[in-house]
Amino acid sequence: MDAVLAEMSGLSRNHIQQLIKQQHIQNHRGETIKQASVRVHEYETYVVNIPPLAPVELAAEDIPLDILFEDEHLIILNKPAGMVVHPAHGHQQGTLVHALLHHCSDLPGINGVERPGIVHRLDKDTSGSMVIAKSEMAHRRLTAMFAAHDLNRQYVAWCRGNPNWHARHIELAIGRHPQHRQKMAIQPQGKMAVTDAEVERQFGSFSRLRLTLHTGRTHQIRVHLAHEKLPILGDAVYARSYNPAGNIPEPARTAIRTLERQALHAELLEFAHPVTAQMLSFSAPLPDDLQRLNDALARSYR
Repeated sequence: MDAVLAEMSGLSRNHIQQLIKQQHIQNHRGETIKQASVRVHEYETYVVNIPPLAPVELAAEDIPLDILFEDEHLIILNKPAGMVVHPAHGHQQGTLVHALLHHCSDLPGINGVERPGIVHRLDKDTSGSMVIAKSEMAHRRLTAMFAAHDLNRQYVAWCRGNPNWHARHIELAIGRHPQHRQKMAIQPQGKMAVTDAEVERQFGSFSRLRLTLHTGRTHQIRVHLAHEKLPILGDAVYARSYNPAGNIPEPARTAIRTLERQALHAELLEFAHPVTAQMLSFSAPLPDDLQRLNDALARSYR
């Protein structure tokens, strides 16, 4: 039961198990399902009742923000690696939302109490440029722009491997991994994801790629590059553990070994201002860890 309903609903298997324990799932006869191990057969119907989320009382936290641009409608910032965007299970403090509430007193009215001003996300360990809405009009229009993919979003990634192409258009659907519910995977029944990849430079058996997103699926770049046999350095989820051997010259070997997150940075963000229509372009500078990695690779492979 829990496996089938998780696959059909997009909820995690653990979430389905919790809903069964809380007696929120019934069959077509209105009988409550009490065990996750119940077998499911063809043509059976089940109703999953998802209770409303309890409101979260968020306290503003004085966390420094690297702001690239701000006006009355929006903020462009450079999110550091290690920062979660909004509160979630296990991350009830220290998120970007907590920092934004300290910076902008009027944000709570934009997009609800848990995700005020948020129109898109970056993974916890991905750094780079993000846009935050400060007004209802900006939020509504930015949401529509992201839905229509009417923005230029470019990332930089350092990967293991050398592709046999200079540029590649990757168009592969992504869905929840069938066994590992915290991961995504290439799934024919998933949502279509489109990424353009271009090789910027090769460093021996490593490559720096520029990725342009045309959709915004969860973990899209990481999943697409892993599928292309180009796992991102430092990615603990989609790349096998990698310890560079002695044939990798210094200082590249040390830089790779000491990398504590995936080498992925949301560098460029370009779009028309949602209120003034002025074209905006922002480039988030590389954080120190990725700059060190890039410099070490360049020195090792001149």
